[in-house]
Amino acid sequence: MANQLVFATNNAHKTLEVSELLAPKYEVLNLAGIGCDVDIPETGNTFAENATLKSTYVVENYHIDCFADDSGLEVEALNNEPGIYSARYSGARGDAENMKFLLQKMEGITNRNARFKTVISLIQNGENHLFEGVIYGKLRTVPVGEKGFGYDPIFEPKGYSITFAEMEMEQKNKISHRALAMQKLIAFLQEN
Repeated sequence: MANQLVFATNNAHKTLEVSELLAPKYEVLNLAGIGCDVDIPETGNTFAENATLKSTYVVENYHIDCFADDSGLEVEALNNEPGIYSARYSGARGDAENMKFLLQKMEGITNRNARFKTVISLIQNGENHLFEGVIYGKLRTVPVGEKGFGYDPIFEPKGYSITFAEMEMEQKNKISHRALAMQKLIAFLQEN
């Protein structure tokens, strides 16, 4: 029987990505799966702080081991914006609006270097463990691809000539920032 772990997210795309990475050893439940409909505040100043706020909330209120991530896009030319504000960068909560806002800010800027970063906080047996994944790449000037979510249509990972949104999920799951952090989490879970 699979161990249950809560992934503190309501994002169905992220839950699916992570479920595929952790199966079959763990059954991954998201917030809806445990009946949590609270929008857990992300008031930290770093990805690590926000991830820890979310995992702590679930453990304290639902008494189930939990991991949470905070992820975002950091653009070199914009002093690492949007960073922790990636999901609400445009002021609206919408992928298309955020991407359009970022592309407008990048107009005329030749330095397109960017990175996606994920930090995962796992609270297991009362201890907090942090895992980080980073993938470097560059921003396209126009969105390309229908897969993925967020800034995927404008992010081309280093060493590839396609965006995250053009990749099959299986390929993205091997190289993404979340996958890199998850690999560290999985290795930790398998050792303990």
